[in-house]
Amino acid sequence: MKRLALLFCLLCVTTGLTSAADRRIAFERDNAVYTANLEATVVRKLADGVTPAISPDASRVVFATVEKSETPYTRRIAIVETTSGKVTILKDIPSDNSSQPSWSPNSEWIAFVFTTNGVFRLGKIKSDGTGFKLIRSTTLNDRSLYSPSWSRDGASFFCHDTTNLYRLALDGSLLAQWKIEQIVPNGAMSVDGRIDVSPDGQRLLLSVEMDEEHTRKGWDGPVPALWSFDLTTQHAVRLTSQNLFAWDGCWLDDANILFLSQRTDGKQVSIYRTNGTTLKRLIEDARRPSVSKADR
Repeated sequence: MKRLALLFCLLCVTTGLTSAADRRIAFERDNAVYTANLEATVVRKLADGVTPAISPDASRVVFATVEKSETPYTRRIAIVETTSGKVTILKDIPSDNSSQPSWSPNSEWIAFVFTTNGVFRLGKIKSDGTGFKLIRSTTLNDRSLYSPSWSRDGASFFCHDTTNLYRLALDGSLLAQWKIEQIVPNGAMSVDGRIDVSPDGQRLLLSVEMDEEHTRKGWDGPVPALWSFDLTTQHAVRLTSQNLFAWDGCWLDDANILFLSQRTDGKQVSIYRTNGTTLKRLIEDARRPSVSKADR
């Protein structure tokens, strides 16, 4: 009986280690999509493209291709399989400029940003390339929206414009709205600002531009910072100090985040990992990190 219990414990430990080992990070480098293990000891290029997001089960990465065209560029949503490297372009999206894709929790749908008539709209499409739908809020009219991020139950998603955060139902109905400057004093979000929902579904990780003075040489623009916004208490907490310029964050788990930063004496942007106490540079010369789920 004791031996059986010991074997069961060993099996649980082994399963847990295997699950952790199978998790992957996707990121962008030099207009190409890469994956890495959590410790970044194994790095692999998958395809040419930008704004990658890895699926919850780490089997696929959705991203935007960048093609030469008569306009400055053409960007289309595509999916690459992490094992075979096979790339599939989702052709049923009525736009030549699509980006910022985000997986639904069950990996069946992808939300993304696309432009029509100069307006950034939100759309969703099944991961097999069918079922495209425009997500349109009559309340928000033709306001440009950015950075769609699914709620953990898959029943809604979060997005933003330059002054507000929104929670929308899948049909575009407005569920909640928050003014960014009220959540984060002296804060704003740009077109490239990012939202990421915590694994427990209770907090939003916000990439915010702060109206603050700084003395960093060679830095042209506002101070980038990461904030956590609690959906229950409606209270925001700054996660990165004023001296640590940090942006484009995503949750690794409920206590750790990945984000971009740059050394004061360097020009290279890298992915860092922190739990609020320790700080580790994880992947050099990289952008736009995303992480597969822990509970595979």
